[in-house]
Amino acid sequence: MSEGDSIGESVHGKPSVVYRFFSRLGQIYQSWLDKSTPYTAVRWIVTLGLSFIYMIRVYLLQGWYIVTYALGIYHLNLFIAFLSPKVDPSLMEDSDDGPSLPTRQNEEFRPFIRRLPEFKFWHSATKGILVAMACTFFEAFNVPVFWPILVMYFIMLFCITMKRQIKHMIKYRYIPFTHGKRKYKGKEDAGKTFAS
Repeated sequence: MSEGDSIGESVHGKPSVVYRFFSRLGQIYQSWLDKSTPYTAVRWIVTLGLSFIYMIRVYLLQGWYIVTYALGIYHLNLFIAFLSPKVDPSLMEDSDDGPSLPTRQNEEFRPFIRRLPEFKFWHSATKGILVAMACTFFEAFNVPVFWPILVMYFIMLFCITMKRQIKHMIKYRYIPFTHGKRKYKGKEDAGKTFAS
């Protein structure tokens, strides 16, 4: 390998200006993501606001319905991954490898572990909205289509997919939301101490 062949290196072995710029930009972006992690409600409100702005833009422009349809399918896919367990119980029926969901009341508490965590769900949904918004600035993505058919297709797809997901949840007895371990009350402590 000759000098400057590795990614981001200039001829003299130091990182190039472009590589350092994008590296620094990535660090700043990751820093903002890390700072936003504890503010779940604020993150989702911003995403809903972006979604609302996108819908207004599509309504005012009267176009880009195929982009909106693709965004809807992408969000549906993310939502299904968010509702699904990390380890599919249907695949775990025959083998006893790894953790499984509790099926009886007296079994040990195991929290629900998602295939797509909430933060990644939010991040991907927000990026999807921003990409769809960027697509509305290019006429090439404005494919003429009869939009009521797309709405009907999306509603049918949503209903069929959610029906399948709910049947899966009922069959394997899991709820995709964990509220914590159940707390049991013992005998009340009267507060008396024994004197010897």
